[in-house]
Amino acid sequence: MAMTTARAVIDGYAELRHQVAAMLALANAGDWDALIEQQAGYLQLADRLRQLDGQSHLDREGTLRKAELLEAILADDLAIREHLLARRTELGQLMDATRRQRDLHRSYGRQAATVIDATDQFGQRVP
Repeated sequence: MAMTTARAVIDGYAELRHQVAAMLALANAGDWDALIEQQAGYLQLADRLRQLDGQSHLDREGTLRKAELLEAILADDLAIREHLLARRTELGQLMDATRRQRDLHRSYGRQAATVIDATDQFGQRVP
């Protein structure tokens, strides 16, 4: 039974490694919707693995393999977080630009419309 549980733990970490690598590929491609969808399965697997890992005892070889897999998982997770931080910064800049445009339109919208009306009425543009 212990060997079966230990094998399931290592297989679970290998699957988690595979999923995080796929998530990194999605982050590299900027496919944020698919990344979010993939994250749900990743979190479910991680939760099941956490429970299973607490019930198992790994031998030295299994412990080393788990450590290798965890190191790769954490490295990819860090890279994903860096992509997400860059995306958050990009979205923040877009929101700021939109907010400034909206504020300008609120402040100068009527005046801008009046200037356009005057140009249309006189048929001339002010140089």
